[in-house]
Amino acid sequence: MSSNEEQQRADSPTVEEEERPPGAGVVPENEIVKMEDVITIDPETTEVDLNHGRIAKIENLEPLTRLERLYLRWNLIKKIENLDHLTSLIELELYDNQITELENLDQLVNLEMLDVSFNRLQEIKNLSALTNLRKLFLCANRISLIENLDHFTSLTMLELGDNKIRKIENLDNLTNLTHLYLGKNKITKIQNLDKLVKLECLSLQCNRLTKIENLDQLVNLTELYLSENGIEKIENVDHNTLLETLDLAKNRVQRIENIEHLGALEEFWMNDNSVSDWACVDKLANNKSLATVYLERNPVASDVNYRRKLKLAVPWLQKIDATLCR
Repeated sequence: MSSNEEQQRADSPTVEEEERPPGAGVVPENEIVKMEDVITIDPETTEVDLNHGRIAKIENLEPLTRLERLYLRWNLIKKIENLDHLTSLIELELYDNQITELENLDQLVNLEMLDVSFNRLQEIKNLSALTNLRKLFLCANRISLIENLDHFTSLTMLELGDNKIRKIENLDNLTNLTHLYLGKNKITKIQNLDKLVKLECLSLQCNRLTKIENLDQLVNLTELYLSENGIEKIENVDHNTLLETLDLAKNRVQRIENIEHLGALEEFWMNDNSVSDWACVDKLANNKSLATVYLERNPVASDVNYRRKLKLAVPWLQKIDATLCR
């Protein structure tokens, strides 16, 4: 697995602004499938999978009163509708469709997981009835504001990667959140996270950050992903002593410093930075749990003895860059 592949595993897949998912294109009328042509399902069933069905409209689900899981990924659906009777629904997947608005979900009060990623949403709204929601996936849309989430006190995972968000805000009530994904946005500052004390995973990859800050209250963090930003210094992680993965790849960091206290650190991703001083690399010997280090495409990696020196500094390393140690 390449370093880039490993760094991306924290976030859901992302697409470039001009690219849209397969369901976004124009489809000839004769290729569109009606749900009445595919719904020949036992009315007692609790799960229906209609992924890749070329379905254009949600309809004809009335008999399925016991349905708990409905999967409609990779279709041609433009509107959320005709779900009011599915009050037993626990999971609803609408990933990769053509939906422009969150609507008509008020009756789904038992819903615990909602995925409307890879659609055309511009706002987070009309979700106030979903107080039992645990996981909300809204990545790869056109959302510019984090808003209307105050009622989600049970939410543990929020995915808002690949949108147009500029500021971290309005998350104070999400006190049970353990995973927050905000990669590939336009965020310039780490802020307004103090109330999220249960947070274990924070992803802010591919934003516009220049400084690591305001993480003091996040003492339960085990994963911190900050690659592809403009960060120049490793700092302000004094209280994040449970960190197991620290991703700072593709930044502007010149020195490895201020991480000696991270006794649980196993994965340290620092490729594509500006580290040139072996003396600071040697300090990794303080991190006794370290198993993987990425330093490729730093000046130190051009040393012909790069791997040998790194292994001598940290003899317990299992992987350097993408290669297992012998």
